[in-house]
Amino acid sequence: MTIDPTFRALLDDTRARYDQSRSRRERHIALIEEGQVAKANPTSLVEARLARIRGGRGASSASVERGLERVLGRNDLMSVRFLEDGWQTSRAVARIQIGQAGGAGGGYGTGFLVGPRLLLTNHHVLPSAELAAISRAEFDYQLRLDGQLRPGTLVELDPAGFYLSDRDLDYALVGVRDHPELASFGWIPLIEEQGKLLVGEWVNIIQHPNGEPKQLAIRENRVVDELDRHLHYLTDTAPGSSGSPVFNDQWEVVALHRSGVPATDASGGIVAIDGRPWEPYMGEHRIKWVANEGVRVSQLVAHIRSRATPGSPWESQVRSLFRTPPPAQAPLTVQNKPASTPTGGVPEADQGQAATWTIPLQVSVRLAWPPDGGPRPPTSAARAGDLAGHLAPQSPELPPADVEPSASMQLREALGELAQARQRPYYDEEADAAAIEAYYRPIDAGAGSGALATALGELVRSTHQRPVSYAPARQLYPWIDLHPDLRLRSIYSGQDFDPETIIREDFRIEAARSLRLQEFRAREQQLSEQQLALEEALLETALPYNCEHVVPQSWFDRREPMRGDLHHLFTCEMRCNSFRGNCPYISFADPREAVMDQCGRREGRDFEPQRGRGTVARAVLYFLLRYPGMVGDKPGEMPLERLPTLIAWHREEPPDLYERHRNAAIQAAQGNRNPLIDRPEWAERITFR
Repeated sequence: MTIDPTFRALLDDTRARYDQSRSRRERHIALIEEGQVAKANPTSLVEARLARIRGGRGASSASVERGLERVLGRNDLMSVRFLEDGWQTSRAVARIQIGQAGGAGGGYGTGFLVGPRLLLTNHHVLPSAELAAISRAEFDYQLRLDGQLRPGTLVELDPAGFYLSDRDLDYALVGVRDHPELASFGWIPLIEEQGKLLVGEWVNIIQHPNGEPKQLAIRENRVVDELDRHLHYLTDTAPGSSGSPVFNDQWEVVALHRSGVPATDASGGIVAIDGRPWEPYMGEHRIKWVANEGVRVSQLVAHIRSRATPGSPWESQVRSLFRTPPPAQAPLTVQNKPASTPTGGVPEADQGQAATWTIPLQVSVRLAWPPDGGPRPPTSAARAGDLAGHLAPQSPELPPADVEPSASMQLREALGELAQARQRPYYDEEADAAAIEAYYRPIDAGAGSGALATALGELVRSTHQRPVSYAPARQLYPWIDLHPDLRLRSIYSGQDFDPETIIREDFRIEAARSLRLQEFRAREQQLSEQQLALEEALLETALPYNCEHVVPQSWFDRREPMRGDLHHLFTCEMRCNSFRGNCPYISFADPREAVMDQCGRREGRDFEPQRGRGTVARAVLYFLLRYPGMVGDKPGEMPLERLPTLIAWHREEPPDLYERHRNAAIQAAQGNRNPLIDRPEWAERITFR
């Protein structure tokens, strides 16, 4: 499959513009990090921005002062009215079902109403009136409070009534057919005036990424450059977000999101999120993005006005577009329930007067900085026992611990096994010595290196009689990976965690994955095994467990039994997991040249752990015995010439009580053992492949 030329041209255009503005963008980022937002903008624009905030409708002097502080980067507080206004604004945003010959099914985009019957999206989403005629807009495609999808409202587009587009500015303004519910969605006015935004401010995006239910991204999109026609901001929007409205904190639309800036390798090839070269079959959502680009609304308005000249087919509707204010939305109120009212389900409207305020949106919030996409510096949450900033974040979209009945039962079983850990011996040395003796009885300890490797490889394969699926919350955390104090510790940083917290967190993540996969299946009628596998891999990247495969999953294409093999799975907070990525291990000759973190050191495609080097070395060596020839044959994997590094780590940090406990517990779970833990002296005699 080849890359679509139009899609590639879009990415090349965006990347070229991003590269050309590099020096100015880097200056802006430096000023932003220093808290000098005003210096990153022209004085006239700063004055216009502050004047616009001061003139905010209904703003008190105190709120104006907070607004000024927020713009200048000194205050992150805002009124809860921000959420209410955002919820009302979101109603005008729709998922676009892009048509194809024979009906809908050509993919998804996002669009939003900007007038009573006009919808705005990208030109590359609806590049022609013919395509728009067989496409539809779906409003209210989002989650309810109970986690279920609410029924969306499908509205037909009317390009015969109005269709205006421009390839260079990448916009399409399309008519919408009348519908009984259309007026209830309101619309988002397009404002031409300056002063809506400064470089250094956060922007917010309401979107349908990859065709998913409506989502809101706040506090994770910072504007780092403003060009003549475009804005560049650092965020994590995904395919399907094309055509999304980009807002300032006053919910004024400031840009039309058009494309991401893809990461590229030295040859200019696009890079996937797992570091491999991106191929079209992976889907756009597997591209690694380094920044995003939107078209400035002031430029869109000027262009639309220029096309609506007297006598043009767009004149009357464009004039009406900029003269008709959106209808006033009824204020949302929170329904006060009696204490005896059940809390389950979705609250209904208050039959007396007002409607219940519900926010069925997925909200993604990022407070971390810097904006370069690189490793984040450790925070004060890095002290022992503090989970904030280390575990996978408990996002609002993650279901509570009491999820599906089957998952609830599995959670109870995992917590029950954890409770039993306090009553059972951590390690029975005498019993394990007997188990070791029996396990290696078939092995000729005096055999040559090749014969010894072959015999041990066959032993660990043949005794791997009970492969387990990858489920660390059930298989790893309750017993196998506990340390002698019955705590869990990150393999790379040594950070210790309460095991119950980790178990509950991973169950919430598992529930969120299941929900997202259910939504994906619901909207994709015909799925190949390859498409499903790619979507599962994407979800694992977006919602990772607090677990590390010391042999990265991408090296063996996430296949079983490798994926669930407990010998190379270890507790690892998401921060360290992300920092390492899928880099092979190395010992840096000059660590000062490497990027350092509490998790270890990283430079380019290489990683050296801060802690646990002997443990991870033995896990990798086990993998080479158990799965000979499986890894090391592709660029970026563990090359065999690095075996001396692993052997050295193994020798310098011999097995301890924790590893002996793990080895015995894993044998009980899946049947085999790691010979490098039981017979450390064999490591330098074995020929690994």
